[in-house]
Amino acid sequence: MPPAELGGSQISSLLEALPGIASVLRSPVADALVKAIRAAAGVGEFAFDDAEELVRYAVRRGLIGPEEGDRVLADVDGPLKSKPKSVHPARPKALIKKKPGKKKSRR
Repeated sequence: MPPAELGGSQISSLLEALPGIASVLRSPVADALVKAIRAAAGVGEFAFDDAEELVRYAVRRGLIGPEEGDRVLADVDGPLKSKPKSVHPARPKALIKKKPGKKKSRR
């Protein structure tokens, strides 16, 4: 039996009932979007699997038709699969923040 999909209201109820679960459960679509943004900025990689995930989401939501989704995937299939691995790190290094110094109290 295939797993059941949760509806929007069920997800909202689950998120309210279990604080912190949103950080554990992350949508594959969210991951694909983050990868697309990083790849567009030149600091990450975007794979064909990510493109498939975004196209499936767009088709499910009625944002594009199935035929257009197939055309987009056919267009990006070769370039994404033959693309050499980037030399850029997948994540930019976090900036080091200076700790604020102690403020002298005025008396």
